[in-house]
Amino acid sequence: MLGANDGLVSTASLIVGVAAAATGRSEIMIAGLAALVAGAMSMAAGEYVSVSSQADIEQADLARERKELEETPEAEEAELAGIYRQRGLDADTARIVAQQMMAKDALAAHARDELGISEFTTARPIQAAFASAGAFAAGAAAPLVLAGLVAEGMIIPVVTVASVVLLTVLGCLGAKAGGAPMLRAAIRVTFWGAFAMALTAGVGRLVGTAI
Repeated sequence: MLGANDGLVSTASLIVGVAAAATGRSEIMIAGLAALVAGAMSMAAGEYVSVSSQADIEQADLARERKELEETPEAEEAELAGIYRQRGLDADTARIVAQQMMAKDALAAHARDELGISEFTTARPIQAAFASAGAFAAGAAAPLVLAGLVAEGMIIPVVTVASVVLLTVLGCLGAKAGGAPMLRAAIRVTFWGAFAMALTAGVGRLVGTAI
């Protein structure tokens, strides 16, 4: 949702700003397409670097945990039992569970219960990069397609209104997925998206008039 919002707001704002400068459709489409490609690549690169750093940290934590298990297995078992006691088990049950978990896969048990790392939460840089780029491109495609379909004189109102509606929908969907109040989220996303488009249109109008 965040990536789609970014793509929609940034590309719609750029299209409206360029259109407000009284340029032709070809310039508007080139600017919009450039925004889509550059934004998607920027999102992918940023997400890849960020998640790669997280993956490096996870690997370092696992290496340290593996070494501790080799050198002080008793202490690691006691540590795991202490974690289970904090979660509500009595001392005897926690000790038995820790022993059984250590016997099955000690590193996996400590990774999951001590470090919070599992196969479902482990960092995946490539997957994250593609997901971010795809989400941004999907959001950016809507105003770009509209700018190419409508009459040249209608680009600003159509792209603006459609983008505001889409932002409202995305805000509601994001809030629903997260269990947050939909109205507040929709208003917040729509307001800032509309503000960005209005500001960019104003800048485009000033630049177009000056030139």
